[in-house]
Amino acid sequence: MNETTGSVKALLFDVFGTLVDWHSSIAREAESVLAPLGVRTDWDAFADAWRGQYQGAMEAVRSGKIPFSKLDALHRRNLDVVLLELGLEHVSDAARVHLNLAWHRLDAWPDVREGLARLRTKFYLAPCSNGNISLMADLARRNAFHWDAILGAEVARDYKPKAVVYLASAAAFDCAPHETMMVAAHSSDLAAAAACGLRTAFIARPDEHGPGRGETAASLPVDLSAASLGELAASLGC
Repeated sequence: MNETTGSVKALLFDVFGTLVDWHSSIAREAESVLAPLGVRTDWDAFADAWRGQYQGAMEAVRSGKIPFSKLDALHRRNLDVVLLELGLEHVSDAARVHLNLAWHRLDAWPDVREGLARLRTKFYLAPCSNGNISLMADLARRNAFHWDAILGAEVARDYKPKAVVYLASAAAFDCAPHETMMVAAHSSDLAAAAACGLRTAFIARPDEHGPGRGETAASLPVDLSAASLGELAASLGC
């Protein structure tokens, strides 16, 4: 740990892509729900299409076009759009409800459980995710994440990269921005956190969107970069 990061007391984590492999998990879940109904499609492309609706749906909230809605509700809106575009409007509501909860059943990257356990020996830990609290709780239970709090969009009533999401999360731990570090696999997330005064750590997830389709290095200066949470823990003296 250096002088820049020595004041850090709390680590905030992006979750989708940084801690959990959403792409493979959603492709698997979509196939498990829809294939028995006779649906045949490219499941990886389906996962990409569903995720492709993500930013647009949140921007409607960020811009004030619609009131704040939990990500579960936005995911369902996005699922309905994708099914319609693929000519799968016949898929039942019951199947849609079950499939929408696939985001609660994502699997963690292999390094995450042990890495979080090491980091928790020295720091407060919390997700700072656009996912709603019940979604984060289910992912934590599924993957044995041990959080000190669940923070992020639902607490701030807005979506990243709005500053209020990062600042409200830091404030929840009674930490100043510089006492808080945002950990993410996305340069845009870290840029927004840094603009609020948070410290930043980049985690490489080169396969986030499928093999070789993720960020391997931050596109902006960050305080720390690591190939895994274990490597981050070592850098932070854990």
